[in-house]
Amino acid sequence: MSDAPIAVITDVTDLDVGPARRILEDAGFEVHVLALDADPTIPDAARGAVIALAGYAFLGGEFFDALPALRYIGTASAGIDMVDAAEAAARGVVVQPLVGVATEEVAAHALALLLAVERGVLPAAAAVSAGAWSEAYEAVPRRLSERTLGLFGLGRIGGRLAQLARPLFARVIAHDPYLTAAPAGVDELVDAAALLAASDVLSLHVPLTAETAGVIGASELAALPEGASVVNVSRGELIDSAALIAALDAGSLRGAAVDVLDAEPPAADHPMRTHPRVIVTPHIAYLSERSLEGYEQQPARSAVAWWQAHLAAGAPQT
Repeated sequence: MSDAPIAVITDVTDLDVGPARRILEDAGFEVHVLALDADPTIPDAARGAVIALAGYAFLGGEFFDALPALRYIGTASAGIDMVDAAEAAARGVVVQPLVGVATEEVAAHALALLLAVERGVLPAAAAVSAGAWSEAYEAVPRRLSERTLGLFGLGRIGGRLAQLARPLFARVIAHDPYLTAAPAGVDELVDAAALLAASDVLSLHVPLTAETAGVIGASELAALPEGASVVNVSRGELIDSAALIAALDAGSLRGAAVDVLDAEPPAADHPMRTHPRVIVTPHIAYLSERSLEGYEQQPARSAVAWWQAHLAAGAPQT
């Protein structure tokens, strides 16, 4: 029986697990690749794992029960909503999010969605494909230099979007209770009510937590200026999708552009898929050749570094 520490990669959705597996094996780990996104079975050989690299599969109480020696979970995203944080804390398991790998990509994608919905790019292109030309625009675009961009959350991605978008807008404002001074690109920090009241374009940049789930509902959408647009590259569950569709159908919103939905992949009949004033991209805001390298390698490198520090501090291997 091998004395090597055991690591598991919990699922294989989207990312190539080969680089992470090689990094872990080169560091002396016995690695098991699971498919918890499709099959919850954890083989006996993996139950001694001390490290897990998480994907999209939810890691709750049953997972922790099956891996009693687990000490560390590394995620392949800045969010950790795929891990039951309370269970992890109760069992002394470190949960390490992946941050900074795709800040540039996600901010650029948010800007692309913002411009696409404000300029009416997709419906105009579709109308041209169907034979129209100068009559392609259903709604006349508005001048962004006369409008206010509101950022709900101002971490790395929100802050980078502020820098990218600031030359386009009359004002950029933000709400983030953890900041006391406006960073570069942001004209003013405001409370949530003031943000909603002033945002001609509202872009969401907060993690999904118990406090932020459904944070943008019917009353928040109604508080936006008439004709506002909404952009979401964070988590689909931040927005009440039924309320968003209702606001779009009522005409109070110009449009919405999202890279995330409240269920992924969405059902074939999910109303956001086909709504004429919604742009949906398939959770690809993070994507670039460079960021893929980070997503495929950095969680494993961070896990190895943590484990080596753990051992250097005199902690047992299990």
